[in-house]
Amino acid sequence: AGPPRNGRRLRRPAARPPRPSLPAAAPPCSRLLRARGAASQTFPLHSRHAARPLRWWRPDPCEAMFPRPPFPGEVRRAAAAGRSRSRPRGAGGGTVLLPSMLMFGVILASSGLLLMIEKGILAEVKPPPLHPAAGELSRRGGGGGEAAPGDLDYEVLQDIRNRTIRAVCGQRAMPRSVWELPAGQRRTVLRHLLVSDKYRFLYCYVPKVACSNWKRILKVLDGALESVDVKLKMDHKSDLVFLGDMKPDEINYRLKNYYKFIFVRNPMERLLSAYRNKFGEIKEYQQRYGVEIVRRYRKNGGNSVGDDVTFSEFLRYLLDEEVERMNEHWMPIYNLCQPCAVRYDFIGSYERLNADASYVLEQVQSPSFVRFPERQSWYKPMTAETLRYYLCNTQRRLIKELLPKYILDFSLFGYPLPNITSEFCRQ
Repeated sequence: AGPPRNGRRLRRPAARPPRPSLPAAAPPCSRLLRARGAASQTFPLHSRHAARPLRWWRPDPCEAMFPRPPFPGEVRRAAAAGRSRSRPRGAGGGTVLLPSMLMFGVILASSGLLLMIEKGILAEVKPPPLHPAAGELSRRGGGGGEAAPGDLDYEVLQDIRNRTIRAVCGQRAMPRSVWELPAGQRRTVLRHLLVSDKYRFLYCYVPKVACSNWKRILKVLDGALESVDVKLKMDHKSDLVFLGDMKPDEINYRLKNYYKFIFVRNPMERLLSAYRNKFGEIKEYQQRYGVEIVRRYRKNGGNSVGDDVTFSEFLRYLLDEEVERMNEHWMPIYNLCQPCAVRYDFIGSYERLNADASYVLEQVQSPSFVRFPERQSWYKPMTAETLRYYLCNTQRRLIKELLPKYILDFSLFGYPLPNITSEFCRQ
C-alpha cells in the first residue's frame, strides 16, 4: 500500500503473471501451411476487467497435429469438468477429430482456394481407391458373400462422406428439414425424390448419374414395365411417383420412415457428360440453349443453330447462370437433392455403379430377378483422358471461377479438384 492521498490509501496493483514465451521460429508445418495460402485468423480472448485491453490469440494450424502440453490451470479445470459431466462428449455433440478430407473441405472454403488451385496443391489430394465394401457383394453379383480385397478403402470413403456431411450440415445456418428450405429449393428437391411405396424407399435422381436406369428399375418394381432390358425410349414422367405430388403429412411420413439414397459423380465429369450429350446429340437442347449461348458469347454467332457450342462457351454460360435457375442436367447435386435437409441412408458412386446399385436393391429387398441394367452397346463411357483433354484445352480462369459453384459437390462427396496445372497438361 502506498502513502495516503486525499484521505485514501491506494492499493498497488498486483503483479501480472509472466506471459508464456513463444518459440522464436514457427514450426516447419506452420510455415508450410501459411506458404500454401491457409487463411489465418485472430480471435479476442475475453478479459475479466473491461478496463484492460483485449488480448488476441492467433491459432496455429499445427496445434491440431502437435498439441501443446496443458498449463497447470487447464489440467485442474479439465479434471473438474470431467467430474461434473455424467458422460463424455461424443459424436452427437462433442468435439471429435475428423479425417483429413474434412480439413480438405475447410481449406477449400477459405480465402486461399484459388491460390491453391493455381499452384496445383489440391489437385494432388485424392480420395481412397473405390472398391466394393464388405458384405456388399450380393447374389446379383455372384460374389458368394465374401468380402472383396480393399473393402476397407471404400468404407473409409463412405465414413469421410458421412462425417463431412454431418460437419457441414451441423452449422447453424444449414437447413434441418425440407420445410426450412426456401420455396424454390423445396420444390426442386421434392420434384427429384421418386417414391416406391411398395418397397418403401425414396430415390433422389441426379441427371447424368445413371438416373434413367434407376427409373427403369422403379417402373419394373411397380409393375409398369416388364423388364429393365426393354428397348423403349425412357419416359421420365409417366408411371413414376414424385414426392412433391403428395400432401405435407404424407411427405413427412416417407422422409422419416423410408430408405433414402442418392448416386453422385465427379462434378466436372458430370458437366462434360451433359455438354457432350445435350449439345452434341439432342436437337431440343441445341435450339433451346445452344443458340442463345453462341449468340451471347461469340462474335458473329447469329447464324448458329446451336450444335457447335464449345466447352468454353458452355462454362461461361454456367458462370453467368444463377444456380437455382439452372437446368437439372448441370445444376449442382447439392441443390438437386439437399443432403442437409434430407438425411440419406446411402450415397452411391457412379464410379462403382453396379456394386452400389446391387447393395441398394438388397437393402430395399427387391425381387431377385430385378438387377441393374447393363450398359447399352451404343453408350460411349467418359474416360479420364477425355476429361483431361477438355480441361487442359480450356482457359484455366474459367475453371477456377466455376469451381466455387460446385465446391460443395467436391467436398461433401469426396472428389478431388481437377488438376489444370501447366505441368500436368503438358504431359
